[in-house]
Amino acid sequence: MDHDRSRDDDPDDQRRLDAILDASPELKSLTSHVRAFAVMMTELKGKQLEWWMSCVDADDQPALQSFVRGLRRDQDAVTAGLSMRWSSGVVEGHVNRIKMLKRQMFGRAKPDLSRKRILLSE
Repeated sequence: MDHDRSRDDDPDDQRRLDAILDASPELKSLTSHVRAFAVMMTELKGKQLEWWMSCVDADDQPALQSFVRGLRRDQDAVTAGLSMRWSSGVVEGHVNRIKMLKRQMFGRAKPDLSRKRILLSE
């Protein structure tokens, strides 16, 4: 699962990173899994998700295994999200912003003032 590194990396930084990864097989394995997932995301290769999750399950990476359990809960949606060009990211960003504003205004303003603040915050 090893992937190419960026060509813009500083050679000294890369040597230090390689030394750290060589000293820790667990960290090297974790790095490989994370990089493989990043490639799946950026190159829209959602069909590889099951293979990636099987590789993580076979490895002793408790944090990633927990992540995989979460992915399996809605695997069809995750696979679609890793495969399709469409994204609800913009909508999710707006929802997150509105929730933050609602938390800030809770108990301080009537709904009409909260509405104005949300509409004017863009």
